[in-house]
Amino acid sequence: MPEMRMAEKMILLAFGLAILFWIVESFMATFAFHKGSFLDQMFSAEPHQLWMYALVLSLLVVFGGYAQIVIRQRKRVEQALRDSEMKYSTLVEQAKDGVVIVQDGACKFANKAMADICGYSPDEIMTMPFDQILAPESADIVTRIRESGSSGVATVQEARIVRPDGTTKEVEISASIIHYEGRPAGMGIARDITERKQAEEMMHRQAQELERSNAELEQFAYVASHDLQEPLRMVASYVRLLERRYKDKLDSDANDFIGFAVDGANRMHELINDLLAYSRVGTRGNAFEPTDCEAVLEQALANLRTAIEESGAAVSHDMLPTLEVDGSQLAQVFQNLIGNAIKFRSEDTPRVHVSAEPNEGGFTFSVSDNGIGIDPKYTDRIFTIFQQLHDKSEYPGTGIGLAICRKIVERHGGRIWVESNPGDGATFRFAIPEARGDTWSTSSV
Repeated sequence: MPEMRMAEKMILLAFGLAILFWIVESFMATFAFHKGSFLDQMFSAEPHQLWMYALVLSLLVVFGGYAQIVIRQRKRVEQALRDSEMKYSTLVEQAKDGVVIVQDGACKFANKAMADICGYSPDEIMTMPFDQILAPESADIVTRIRESGSSGVATVQEARIVRPDGTTKEVEISASIIHYEGRPAGMGIARDITERKQAEEMMHRQAQELERSNAELEQFAYVASHDLQEPLRMVASYVRLLERRYKDKLDSDANDFIGFAVDGANRMHELINDLLAYSRVGTRGNAFEPTDCEAVLEQALANLRTAIEESGAAVSHDMLPTLEVDGSQLAQVFQNLIGNAIKFRSEDTPRVHVSAEPNEGGFTFSVSDNGIGIDPKYTDRIFTIFQQLHDKSEYPGTGIGLAICRKIVERHGGRIWVESNPGDGATFRFAIPEARGDTWSTSSV
């Protein structure tokens, strides 16, 4: 190191000066007080006197050299400390998060960002107790930080700051216990989360409002549908009575009018039943319990037996799992999807295949067919209530079936989607998360 090389030079210089001092002392003693040659005096002088002087001088030179080295080292360390303090002071002052040091309940330091959050200047903050800038419900944060930080691990606390103009700021403070000026103190890094808290509060209110609106809508749909049943039954029964008594006794226009009335009553009855089923998905469902999906599919196929036989459809399936679901609602999903596959069939014999594959945390079910297919631009619209892509005279229905499927799947925490192109059939998929078992049935159709 440079300091060690300098010390070696100092030692050599000290010994050189000692020898020079010895020579000079010998020379002066010889010519001033004695006779004889210089060499005779030099070799006859008292050695202990000369070397004592040489040793003292050497030590003075060495200590002086080391003192200079220590002073230079100290100056370099002090300059490095000043540079480091300047660097970290600049970082703290330019930080976007507030930095505050609290000791004995008083603010000992606050950067500009902290002052901006609190609405005071840094000098003003350091003249007031820290709890003076806190809302009453946050006044115990210093105690909480002290208790949580006693383990030496930083803790995160939320607090509300009251500004001089009466407005408040929500902050998230990451705090830890440090030593400041030789005594324990709390250092906190405060981040302004006011906008985030406001956004969370707005989302919470909107979620509550949406939940309330949906509940009111479901209640209205149920009440309206239920209350419409009785007058509709009366209208339908009288229209059918009119048809039985006067069909073919009136002119052709009258027969057409009666037919329109009967058809309208039947469609209204179907619509009300579907609307009731839709409104009951979230309010009248059964508790989730381990259910053999194979048995659920068999129930759906039994309900569709007439449609399957009339269309000659071939329905097959792979092994299906046992999951924690509402069995009756899952049967309704299978029934609606398979029923649609049979309804929207092509000229070929309908073929429908049901399968299930495990995914991360659940299973994805697929219902594939060889029907007329769906234009990809309508794949989202078809799951909306009362949305139909075809004329009712060609494909009768209420447009509620797929909306019911989506609502049931969403009640189970999953999602449903379709993959299709016109003329290439369709594959409806729905994912049910959080499988409670992996038991697979072994029967097949």
